[in-house]
Amino acid sequence: MAEEKQETTPETNDETQQAEEPRTSKNSVTIEDAGPCKKKVVIEVPEETIKNMGDEQYRELRREAVVPGFRKGRAPRRLLEKRFGKETSEQIKLKILAEASEAAIKDKKLDVLTDPDVDYENVKLPESGPMRFEFEVEVRPEFELPALESIPVTRTKLEVTESQVDREIEQLRRWSGLWVPKEDGTVEQGNEVVADVRMNVHPTDEEKAKQAEAAEKGEEPPSIAISESETKLDNTEIHVRPNGFVGVVPVAKLDELLIGAKAGDKKTTTVEVPKTYFRPEYQGRTVDIEIDVKEVKYLKPAEIDEQFLQRYHVENEQELRDRIRDNLQAQLESQIRSDMSEQIYQYLLSTTNFDLPMDIVARQAGTLLQRQYINLLARGLSREQVDEQMEQLRAGSEEQAKQQLKTFFIMDKVAEKLDIDVTEEEINGHIAQVAIQRGQRPEKLKEQMERDGSLSQFRLDIRQNKCISKLLESANISEPPGEEKAKGEEKAKKPKKGKKSAEEKAEEKQQ
Repeated sequence: MAEEKQETTPETNDETQQAEEPRTSKNSVTIEDAGPCKKKVVIEVPEETIKNMGDEQYRELRREAVVPGFRKGRAPRRLLEKRFGKETSEQIKLKILAEASEAAIKDKKLDVLTDPDVDYENVKLPESGPMRFEFEVEVRPEFELPALESIPVTRTKLEVTESQVDREIEQLRRWSGLWVPKEDGTVEQGNEVVADVRMNVHPTDEEKAKQAEAAEKGEEPPSIAISESETKLDNTEIHVRPNGFVGVVPVAKLDELLIGAKAGDKKTTTVEVPKTYFRPEYQGRTVDIEIDVKEVKYLKPAEIDEQFLQRYHVENEQELRDRIRDNLQAQLESQIRSDMSEQIYQYLLSTTNFDLPMDIVARQAGTLLQRQYINLLARGLSREQVDEQMEQLRAGSEEQAKQQLKTFFIMDKVAEKLDIDVTEEEINGHIAQVAIQRGQRPEKLKEQMERDGSLSQFRLDIRQNKCISKLLESANISEPPGEEKAKGEEKAKKPKKGKKSAEEKAEEKQQ
């Protein structure tokens, strides 16, 4: 049996080690600018630190290593270095890199957005002397917020008018109405035509080539992948509108084709189906359409009778009008708040200037572009058709990414300055609202949001909305003089696009 030898390596007392200053305090750290929101960190670890960490690593290895001829914990270091030197040096290097980079970021108070980009492969553990390495990190942009008190905000005066209420009631009557035959039988705008339809769907150039090739070989030509039931439609209903459908085929200026027709008339047209159409079997095809008009109908709105009122759970017409007025007023109030919130965002964006971390902008733009790409594919476009649109989308995605990131950094700093956070109870409350709208159980919706990664963004949206509410409390709100009542009527019909609530965003993400 080989003679057991024990090297006299001084053991470090745990209490003594805790009392000493951190060994990373002896590192030399230099910070340099490396671009917008990017810092270059240069670190030099002294030889003494490397030696001490090497001693620690080998003490740990000695306790665990099994070496033939020696009891556990008794193998000499020189033998351990010979057997495990390469692996141990790599472990020492990685430990130094991790410890030194983490300490440098903490000690220099770098607010990093990304992990240190260290080129581990090209950093060598020196046999003697200090070890020098460097890395780059994306850092949070530094900027000063504008004054958050007395932000100028205009509160538009919007009121519900009786004509708006009349239009809403008329719409309800139409929704509850019936299609009835027209006495004169002449087609007008908005009518419904009952007709027998025959469609001849032309083959594509590729299909024509395959059919010609099959004919040359004396084979049965391949048929178009559209069923006979789609090309022969009996008693089908066609709504007369500028851009309508005959069966599943979109027909531009359909109203011009049918207006003035009567039962017994035949109308024909040829349609070039867009290459972007959502039904891939029709994309880019030419379709000949023949419409044999059999009957013409018009929509007869429902009468405001007891049955109609019961459908909307009211006792009389006045109660229905009051309810509609309340709903419209709530929509206007929501729209007014959305408009005021948008003014706050625009104020903060226009009065705050700083550089953005371009690597993060690029990644965010890539994410947005990928979502747009998937959405186009989901609409039925081929990859070739999608690629044609990608160049236009690419420029827009970068601008959108910059706007989103700038808003995030500003609102994050606003939340910090105003000491605004979001509690778990608030998260659950907002999720419950979305769940009710979607007819889901709140806990199931929350689990789904955790899985798809949207819960963290949901939390940020709620915090952002709380910030806007706080800023509106101290805002300098004024009303424009001479605001026309008609403007409220117009905006109520077509709300201004503003920042969506966290609930709206979450509902969109789940769809």
